[in-house]
Amino acid sequence: MSGVASAAPAAPAVLPNAPVPGLGGSRRVAEAAARVRGGERLSYDEGLLLFSEATLLEAGTAADAARRRMHPADRVTYQIDRNVNYTNVCIYRCTFCAFYRPAGDAEGYVLPLEEIGRKVEETIALGGTGILLQGGVHAELPFSYYEDVLSFLREKYPQIHRHAFSAPEIYFLAKKEKTSVAGVLARLKRAGLQSVPGGGAEILDDDVRKRIWALTKAPTEKWAEVHREAHRLGMPTTATMMFGVGETHEQRLHHLDVVRRVQDASRADGVESFTAFIPWTFQEENTAMDGKVETAGGYDYLRTLAIARLYLDNVPHVQGSWLTQGAKIGSVATSFGADDLGSIMIEENVVAAAGSHNKMGEPAMLALIRDAGFTPVKRGSVYERCREVCCRDLPAL
Repeated sequence: MSGVASAAPAAPAVLPNAPVPGLGGSRRVAEAAARVRGGERLSYDEGLLLFSEATLLEAGTAADAARRRMHPADRVTYQIDRNVNYTNVCIYRCTFCAFYRPAGDAEGYVLPLEEIGRKVEETIALGGTGILLQGGVHAELPFSYYEDVLSFLREKYPQIHRHAFSAPEIYFLAKKEKTSVAGVLARLKRAGLQSVPGGGAEILDDDVRKRIWALTKAPTEKWAEVHREAHRLGMPTTATMMFGVGETHEQRLHHLDVVRRVQDASRADGVESFTAFIPWTFQEENTAMDGKVETAGGYDYLRTLAIARLYLDNVPHVQGSWLTQGAKIGSVATSFGADDLGSIMIEENVVAAAGSHNKMGEPAMLALIRDAGFTPVKRGSVYERCREVCCRDLPAL
């Protein structure tokens, strides 16, 4: 699928029946919302229309209807897993990141297998079913390190799902090894990789990626290529979006459109695909962008979440971000299109380094979901896509 990062269609002209700001009332918004509630697909121009005119409640009401059509049972899923950041050493200097350390920094680290094993054992003891393994792009780590970690986890902890290595890490390994992305993924799969997380997406628009210093680590087309090739190899992946870095609404929609087109192609080919879309908001503390952009708050988060649910009609699950927005907004997200609240986050370092310190144990997660009016259901890393020993005993969704 070439040309994923090509220019998006032009925005529609200003409407003659634009709504009174903040009050809604756009006839075209109402028509678009009615069509999507009936199961029809939003066009690109209609996506722009929602971003420019739909009020929070208009978008939220339509997204809730779409979510309930896709998931009629009153369930919200969650997971117990752990983010294991195996290194914080990174050759890139993304301006939104507070986690990385340059090579040779006194605070830089690479986790040995023994330490990774200790973290996995703690996760198992807490009822965890998966590991999200990713780190900085460390130029000096040999390919064998990644293979050794995966094979170690597969052989010693088969009850833990291995969801590992984001697109920038895989893209860099392909460049370093002078091979293809598909070749890197095939080697990692042989070593024990089961699925690929959607990290490193930020905003899938190369103008934004250049401005926030993320273009070199993974241009939009390369992020998409990693996920397309993982799907072809039979590995499910997730798609993410970190927004609130000064991008326009059209650039957010371009991101959603990239995800939708990759998903369309993978499903048309009859291969694996994205299991979920996971949007969250940029956290600015300790980053080079602190105070330089208008970050996204709860209103913007919920509205963007709702539009994502409406636009991504081919992605089965959308996750609410209590981690960046807090438990209250996480609860409200279940009425704005989210059918999942993600992990209880036994450990999380990247967002925490930028100032987000929300915490939640399993009892709090269960109470949050029930208080929102839903039944909590524990899931695995890729929902129902994995029936290996790590996920075999989890409910079918």
